[in-house]
Amino acid sequence: MTLDSLILSQDPELVRVIRPTLEKLSIDVEICHEARAGADILITDKFDAVIVDCDDLSGGLAVLQGLRSTPSNKNSVAFAILNGHRTTTQEAFGMGANFVLQKPISTLNADRCFHAALNFMIKERRRYFRQPIKMQVNVVYEGKTLNATSTNISEGGMAVTLREAPPKGAAPHLKFSIPNTSIHMDVEAEVAWVDVKGRAGFRFLNVPKSSQQELERWLDDQIEQEFPGTKDRLTAAESETSH
Repeated sequence: MTLDSLILSQDPELVRVIRPTLEKLSIDVEICHEARAGADILITDKFDAVIVDCDDLSGGLAVLQGLRSTPSNKNSVAFAILNGHRTTTQEAFGMGANFVLQKPISTLNADRCFHAALNFMIKERRRYFRQPIKMQVNVVYEGKTLNATSTNISEGGMAVTLREAPPKGAAPHLKFSIPNTSIHMDVEAEVAWVDVKGRAGFRFLNVPKSSQQELERWLDDQIEQEFPGTKDRLTAAESETSH
């Protein structure tokens, strides 16, 4: 699996230390030198890690504060880089940072920090992973059954096309079988979104543990095909979390 990161900084020494640390962990690195341009990128592009030079980049602190309101990166792992003079560690955590590093940053400290954060990035990647799939879905709502066709599925929901969508906030039951598997699901759901083209997104609710585990195992297999090596890293991440 290749993860994606964005570094917002004008500090060449910071980039010199952090970039190779990320690349050793198979994390691709994009660098942006201006806060406003970085904020624009974060609106449209998804990153597993966002590293913000909060104190030494003009507008950097505002980017960190606004990160959790961006649709694409509200759950990204955020790193605040501080210079020890302006923003406190506690303030950075309060603004949404998951990890905080103080300048000057050594290679050892960067290694420790990003290794500790890697598990969170991998698990978040699985959480938002969408597997394209076309299958029949029965949407049972107010005593009637609507026929739909899925377009993708994740561990937390699915998108479908259908002629008549329940209103947003409705709570139908979804019945479907994943092709070429023994996975059959009958789950509660709620309508997360609908559009004018007959597409809708459903969020799964109260999924039985056995069904959730089956779905997650199948999704892990699909991720593995796209990003070889992912299953081993997910297993390691979950093992460390459980201990």
